[in-house]
Amino acid sequence: MEHLETGSEDMTLTNRQGHPISDNQNIRTVGNRGPSTLENYHFIEKISHFDREKIPERVVHARGAGAHGYFEAYGKAGNEPVSKYTRAKLFQEAGKRTPVFVRFSTVIHGGHSPETLRDPRGFAVKFYTEDGNWDLVGNNLKVFFIRDPLKFPDMVHAFRPDPVTNLPNPERMFDFVSNSPEATHMITFLFSPWGIPANYRQMQGSGVNTYKWVNEAGEAMLVKYHWEPVKTGIKNLTQREAEEIQAKNTSHATQDLYEAIELGDFPEWELCVQLLSDDEHPELDFDPLDPTKLWDHERFPFLPVGKMVLNKNPENYFAEVEQAAFGTGVLVDGLDFSDDKLLQGRTFSYSDTQRHRVGTNYLQLPINAPKAKVATNQRDGQMAFIVDKAPGQNPHVNYEPSSLGGLHEAQKTGKDHEPAYTAKLVREKIGRPNDFAQAGDTFRKFSDEEREELIGNLVDALKICEPVIQDNMIAHFTQADPEYGRRVSEGLAKAKSDSAHISSDSARQGAEMAERSGQRTDGY
Repeated sequence: MEHLETGSEDMTLTNRQGHPISDNQNIRTVGNRGPSTLENYHFIEKISHFDREKIPERVVHARGAGAHGYFEAYGKAGNEPVSKYTRAKLFQEAGKRTPVFVRFSTVIHGGHSPETLRDPRGFAVKFYTEDGNWDLVGNNLKVFFIRDPLKFPDMVHAFRPDPVTNLPNPERMFDFVSNSPEATHMITFLFSPWGIPANYRQMQGSGVNTYKWVNEAGEAMLVKYHWEPVKTGIKNLTQREAEEIQAKNTSHATQDLYEAIELGDFPEWELCVQLLSDDEHPELDFDPLDPTKLWDHERFPFLPVGKMVLNKNPENYFAEVEQAAFGTGVLVDGLDFSDDKLLQGRTFSYSDTQRHRVGTNYLQLPINAPKAKVATNQRDGQMAFIVDKAPGQNPHVNYEPSSLGGLHEAQKTGKDHEPAYTAKLVREKIGRPNDFAQAGDTFRKFSDEEREELIGNLVDALKICEPVIQDNMIAHFTQADPEYGRRVSEGLAKAKSDSAHISSDSARQGAEMAERSGQRTDGY
């Protein structure tokens, strides 16, 4: 295929249409906080291609395990009636149980990769509510690497094996994060012991993104979700502990979950929420919509709203765990989206992925089908095996509105939540990025052992990287906390010195061996 001449050294990024891309960091949003808009052509092209990169394995979160159970509501958010904040039916009555299916996973590597690798863990919960499904799709860690969805395909590409050698290479990951300062907080967690949970039963879960709760009056609160293990507490692994397990078992977390449930030792988590008023909170030094940030639990306490128990293993791994399909856009009445840009990007990507990976009619599979009544005007498509019509519906009418016995709109259960916007449509990062402060706070809150493990793991990964990458990372860590940067710098200097000594010793030993054998060492 011939290309127009643009100069042999032209390295300008374009999209698939050949359009030069002048901003590959920020999607177009109403104001720099969002929401995003549908005409983000570059983002939609980029993320939809990314969703289709692998068939049929998940593009990310390929390695997983799952189980069935139930969620039991407390009827309160802390000490307040939960109806004060949300009209979602599953939360209203104390003791009310909603069936759930949960899939745990690793993120980057393939379906048969070890469960001991340093990697975030997915924590996805499907609630089969009376109003249809609600998917709460998150990770074990409470923050993320990026805040703009335009960067997501690049992030995953950087974290994966080299596309030429197919070998993992931490330099690729650190090349990306050293140029993405917002990742410093997540890197601090990931390279500490929190980066390798001991198993699935003893790890936390988090929705990561900021959502909204909406009450009957249409009033909204910003909300973050947290799963806290009840019976077991939290347990993580050091790098050495993980390597010892991996030498004997690459499926230890899947085995642990399955065997615990088979023995009747059912895992439990308490669901807690943090709530904030639905505004920009200028009193904070960060934006509450920023997924790279924590909401300080001392200022914004965890409010228990219910517990989850997993009490049944899948009967078939492929049918239930592998074909389970989740999406961040799957919400029920009383739950809503915030303007979090990453959440809005995930909301397109996740369900788009499922239609590609599992099929157009993936929601007709038993593991994904709602337990509530389904009646749509959607028809046909690959692998359609039922018609989503209501009893008594005129089968000739697959459209709405109609006066001939077709479906009709539901009655509203409360007042609509109607956020208002007056900002310009822009491509900008959020106004309070503050990329390093919370990373420093997290470093200082770690125990001495956690800090020691963090520094050792970072040095071990960074020592193979180019000096420019090392320098950028040290600068980020120093801005987070001077001791943090100093210890990484000193560790890398020592690693370089040790490597030089080893090379020198090896050269000396080689010369001595050559001399003893009568050989010359000058190459002639």
